Amino acid sequence: MSLADLAWLALAAYAAHILEEYSLDWRNWARAVVGLPVEWADFYVTNAVVVVLGVAQAELAPTFVLGPLTYAALMIINATFFHVLPFLRTKGRYSPGLATAIAFFYPLGIAMFAQAHAEGRLSFGIALAAFIAGAVLMAFPVLLLKIKSRPYFRQG
Repeated sequence: MSLADLAWLALAAYAAHILEEYSLDWRNWARAVVGLPVEWADFYVTNAVVVVLGVAQAELAPTFVLGPLTYAALMIINATFFHVLPFLRTKGRYSPGLATAIAFFYPLGIAMFAQAHAEGRLSFGIALAAFIAGAVLMAFPVLLLKIKSRPYFRQG
């Protein structure tokens, strides 16, 4: 399977992940466990952006390896820091999205890096850039949630 094929599968995996999070009330979990001041509108917009990025990275996969590898890194970071570690830290309190993170994000994320390597398109610099970009993409909506209530950013 090519990197492009895996990139499209990653988008499908993210769709399943979003469905699990929504269905199992990720918003209230995030408020209670992570302390994020998140509303459903934030969830919808953030995940719409993730879907758009998923389409872009899959389309660009044949010519721009950093795109799908950033998406793969985003999936691995999301699985680790927003699902597995909170699950462990809370001694087993289920994190909505945990099942799809484990079943899809880790295998596909790793497979995308392995395929990029098999295609001769992976270097240490590309891998590092992908994880840095993935971390920035993961942190950006969290940062926006944290600063939106500050007086400077209030629009009303």
